[in-house]
Amino acid sequence: MGVKKRFLLFLVADSLIATFSVFIGYYILEPFFLEYSLPVLLVAAVILLVSHHIFAYIFNLYHRAWQFASVREMISIAQAVTCSVLTSYIIILMIFEFSFTRLMIITWMMHLILIGASRLSWRVVAYHINGNYIRTTALTKTLVVGVGKGGSVLIKQMLESPAIGMNPVVAVDDDPLKQRMEVCGGVRVEGTRDDIQRLIKKYGIQKVIIAIPSLNKNELRKINELSLHDGVEVMTMPSINGVLSGKIEVNILKKVEVEDLLGREPVELDTDGIEDQVMDRTILITGAGGSIGSELVRQIAKFHPRQILLLGNGENSIYTILEEVSSKKDNIKYIPVIADVQNRERMFEVFSKYRPDIVYHAAAHKHVPMMEYNPREAVKNNIVGTKNTAEAACRFKAKKFVMISTDKAVNPPNVMGATKRMAEMIVQALNKNCEETTLVAVRFGNVLGSRGSVIPKFKQQILAGGPVTVTDERMTRYFMTIPEASRLVIQAGTIAAGGEVFVLDMGEPMKITDLAKNMIRLSGFTEDDIEINYIGLRPGEKLYEELLSEDEIHPEQVYEKIYRGKVSETPLSDIEQHIQELLSAEENSVKEKILSFINKDKAVKNSENVISLEIG
Repeated sequence: MGVKKRFLLFLVADSLIATFSVFIGYYILEPFFLEYSLPVLLVAAVILLVSHHIFAYIFNLYHRAWQFASVREMISIAQAVTCSVLTSYIIILMIFEFSFTRLMIITWMMHLILIGASRLSWRVVAYHINGNYIRTTALTKTLVVGVGKGGSVLIKQMLESPAIGMNPVVAVDDDPLKQRMEVCGGVRVEGTRDDIQRLIKKYGIQKVIIAIPSLNKNELRKINELSLHDGVEVMTMPSINGVLSGKIEVNILKKVEVEDLLGREPVELDTDGIEDQVMDRTILITGAGGSIGSELVRQIAKFHPRQILLLGNGENSIYTILEEVSSKKDNIKYIPVIADVQNRERMFEVFSKYRPDIVYHAAAHKHVPMMEYNPREAVKNNIVGTKNTAEAACRFKAKKFVMISTDKAVNPPNVMGATKRMAEMIVQALNKNCEETTLVAVRFGNVLGSRGSVIPKFKQQILAGGPVTVTDERMTRYFMTIPEASRLVIQAGTIAAGGEVFVLDMGEPMKITDLAKNMIRLSGFTEDDIEINYIGLRPGEKLYEELLSEDEIHPEQVYEKIYRGKVSETPLSDIEQHIQELLSAEENSVKEKILSFINKDKAVKNSENVISLEIG
């Protein structure tokens, strides 16, 4: 129906209601009260009719989408009716000079009921026309977890918008006061999260929506495990604040990903301290086109530096991150720098030209099996590249140099881990000889979704129909998200005193087999559909990764969830001598030589500050 026709319909309906509500009220009183004559009632009806239309205009009763009427619209009706009846009462009292109180009270009640009913009927008609009252089998049977503000809004939109394609059959909530209650549209709360599997079987549920946007990671993981059932898709809804503010549609649901289950709660940063060091400064990020490097660019930009140097050896990856950040109007100058950290002359040239205040060194070769086949390249990039960049930072007096390391640097059996441990040693040794630059390293485990990580590989294998390949059933790894890792790197640069190796205590490691099983289930398959094959360890791989051993951590806490530990120390001259030996050695002897040097270094136990950041 068009706007004009709808306006005329409401105008006529309201006119009839306003006119006859006086007479209806009078005939309710008639057996007990016969004081008013027909002329008096006609005058009262006309006055009420005019005042109603005036206040209907003021409170906008004719131009509302009544098919979506809620409490706010009902309040507007009550305000318009009350004002119109009260105005009529005063005018009639002035004209006839006697009381109309009882008649006007009854008239007000009838007027309010009839006007409200006329608007409510509009919504009921729209409800039936759209077919929302029919629980059609064409819609996906859905179970909603949580019937708070978020869940109620979600259920309401499902019922009012069949295009979403979901039929909310039943809900669960852990609040005992909500049990057996009906929420929007008669959807019943039939238990708590412990009843999810029972209700999935009872109603043939095809989709579970977790409608608790504030849920922490551990709780999300528990509910997801309870919801996993053959063919059942698990999704979460967006932030309710975003929905209510209109920034996000409630039907923009997000499929639960493995990253949601493995990630932890956000790291609380010392934002004031970071901003004090970063604001209006020049920041250099090596490896800026990689997974960690590009996220560092995004995170650093939040603290308003003057300019960010995007340094990388691959022009395509640098171009990609430059295109992304250049589209933001944040008054930061982004400068692409194509350079190889192995080229000492080029690195010193970059530092001489731009004089960065803070350096985040993310450039490295990180793929373990690849570096087993190419050990000299690992030495040149991870060791020599780190040394070139760190010494350039010292020469041109950068305030901070933060190197990104890995848990594979602990007791390394492979080339990649050994080169990263040697890079840590370079940072620690240079810190003693560099008076104006604070040099530190940050060590963490596997990063979810990074290039070459296991998760994108598993996703591709599942998409192809399997099998999913796992090296060994016993293999475990620590995991963290890219944003979390990047934030820790930034925080490390802020609290560092110099020479530390920051180590994140990443909680309990996860079995890669369990990760594969979770990803298969989250993709809507079972292990019967997607097979898991065990292919054996690849060159250089360890079954278990380490962060720090128990005897390396001091028991006292030096900062909230920060601990002080002990590792060995090696003079810079010894490191430089060994680098030359590695560069001149035969390719097939590089691994043996570097592992021998690292193990020898470990045997020398001098005190050194190491900090462990535990994020629970």
